[in-house]
Amino acid sequence: MSIDTFLTTLDRFIWGPPLLILISGVGIYFTFQLKFLQFFSLPRAFVSMFKPEKGENQTGDISAFGALATALAATIGTGNIVGVATAIQAGGPGALFWMWLVALFGMATKYAEGLLAIKFRSKDKDGYVAGGPMYYIEMGMGQKWKWLAKLFAFFGVMVAFFGIGTFPQVNGITHALQDTFNFPIAVTAVVLTLFVAAIVLGGVQRIAKIASVIVPFMAIAYVGASAFILILNGDKLPETIALIVESAFNPTSALGGVLGFTVMQAIQSGVARGIFSNEAGLGSAPIAAAAAQTKEPVRQGLISMTGTFLDTIIVCTMTGLVIVMTGAWKGTAQGAGLTNLAFAQGLSSSLGAVIVTVGLIFFAFTTILGWCYYGERCFVYLVGGRTKGIKLYRWVFIALIASAPFIQLNTIWTLADIVNGLMAFPNLIALIALRHIVIAETKDYFARLKAGLTA
Repeated sequence: MSIDTFLTTLDRFIWGPPLLILISGVGIYFTFQLKFLQFFSLPRAFVSMFKPEKGENQTGDISAFGALATALAATIGTGNIVGVATAIQAGGPGALFWMWLVALFGMATKYAEGLLAIKFRSKDKDGYVAGGPMYYIEMGMGQKWKWLAKLFAFFGVMVAFFGIGTFPQVNGITHALQDTFNFPIAVTAVVLTLFVAAIVLGGVQRIAKIASVIVPFMAIAYVGASAFILILNGDKLPETIALIVESAFNPTSALGGVLGFTVMQAIQSGVARGIFSNEAGLGSAPIAAAAAQTKEPVRQGLISMTGTFLDTIIVCTMTGLVIVMTGAWKGTAQGAGLTNLAFAQGLSSSLGAVIVTVGLIFFAFTTILGWCYYGERCFVYLVGGRTKGIKLYRWVFIALIASAPFIQLNTIWTLADIVNGLMAFPNLIALIALRHIVIAETKDYFARLKAGLTA
């Protein structure tokens, strides 16, 4: 059995019915128990993002917006451009529908993660705020579950090294620049490695500062360009949406059966790529949320859930609609090349490929920065709260960045899916175990809000 065959088999096993049911089930549970909070409290969440919190004793390393920007930096990446393309290729247009569904329920999951990140956080031995699933597992579930916290942290480092944090992002940047501008892959790899090294060696404050500037700019520019294409082809929008919905449940009828897509393929590829993109249930975003300067767990939970909305419901949707609308997904182009082709056809100009490439560079670059921080915090937890070995971790991370462009695309995405799935299991178990705390904190906050005791 070849390595690729083994990895593919393992990927299908991990992302089989148990994990799909667990991810969906947790999101559905919190959606109903919190009375559809992700829909009714979304406006408040966006206001809280920019409105300073009243009161004192707001411990944390970075602002609430900085924490969200750091999380979005890690979240909005190649999954929004390459991941959507590979999902539609693997499962047909219907995969986009399942990405939407898992994101809507995932907003409730992300809310719970953000809340628990603030509820159970501490300071490491160097005085920095430490939080995330490894801490709410240990502090919330008890010392007997510390092995589960260690397991999550180990998988977190693996995702940073071999999953979302390095290989897919770097490979996407280098190959997109080669395809669009004919830049040599080796040259791009060297320049990218130097830029990453200059930033990540500066720690979370520098990462948050860079992310707070780049993330809003890149998201607005990319969404604007995508919206322009959709407006130009507005007459095709109704039939595009109809095709996506119909092929989610009956691909044989919707697509004529010629491409052999099944409902299970649509669900698996949509959910897996959706989780890769928005990371709801993965347990990564609460690591950044824990560093936020706030004393209200619910408030940060609300801010955290906007990340899933912005990532999938807005950015991924734009990419998916353009790909399906132009019909580019029916061809042989893959990954970023498919999205390039779709945007070029949508604009009837090579400018489309330039827009995708520039967007991909910014998206992927900030994801690298965000995931370096996530992996670093997991590493610190594994070594007992000491930051002495951080430089070693960072240099290993930088070395992997340099090697990423030279690994095959299919292997990269399969490996990323595997480590993502493994990381999700401990976090989802913790969310189930601590569900009553999430519900109680939510009721208490909104009761105080109604009484005018908090903002």
